[in-house]
Amino acid sequence: MGFFINFHIKFRFMYSYFIILFSFLLFQTSQKDIECLNCNEMNSFSVLVITETKGFVHRSAIRAGKELITDIGIKNDFNVYHSKYSEVLTKENLVNFNTIIFLNTTSDILNAVEQKVMEDFIRSGKGFVGIHSAADTEYKWSWYGKLVGAYFKNHPPGTSTASIQTVNKNHLSTKHLEDTWEIRDEWYNFYDMNPDINVLLNLDESTYFGGRHGKNHPITWFHEYDGGRAFYTGLGHLAKTYSDERFIKLLEGGILYASLPEYEK
Repeated sequence: MGFFINFHIKFRFMYSYFIILFSFLLFQTSQKDIECLNCNEMNSFSVLVITETKGFVHRSAIRAGKELITDIGIKNDFNVYHSKYSEVLTKENLVNFNTIIFLNTTSDILNAVEQKVMEDFIRSGKGFVGIHSAADTEYKWSWYGKLVGAYFKNHPPGTSTASIQTVNKNHLSTKHLEDTWEIRDEWYNFYDMNPDINVLLNLDESTYFGGRHGKNHPITWFHEYDGGRAFYTGLGHLAKTYSDERFIKLLEGGILYASLPEYEK
């Protein structure tokens, strides 16, 4: 009898130990997977920045992008959270977020459950912002392709300076831009472009080598999609782009458009 009593005590002790250990690891994981870059209880809304990559990693651009979005959040009174793990895309985690931002994500990063969560998030009227290689993400998920607006096909070697034409100056993100302006970046060619996108910026292929779209080469756009709002810019390969005042205001306007229904365009 004493043997069974001692065994039962040891079993209960070990069970309690593993429960505590599991809870601790779960807590540690939740702390590791998502970080707050700018949090204030007085802020009006929150965005979640995802930087997971399964392909090329834009390390310096991701670092600069996180810093910029943090600064934009401070200026506009919204919380900025970040994770490099798609596992944080759960229904429970997203309840208090207005927008998901894919900052230079690459390749297939979401599983089927996470994809469904993101679809439901957009269908509930929320927003999405894609930056540069967000178009180089989730090729097998056609819903996402329509959300981001197009898929990356290829680009000329390296980076080059090119002229951009501001097609729409009425949008919150482009009101500050000149009709034509130059900037250096890595210039994407796209495929499977969503015909419902509203083009904001067009790339002038006569000013650089390697364009494959002709006169109509959208490089930044917005649109309503499946109940939500989306904004995408192909700019953002170079870290220095994130300190360019023109890009700063472009991204700021894109985030506000995606996050707040009052910014219809």
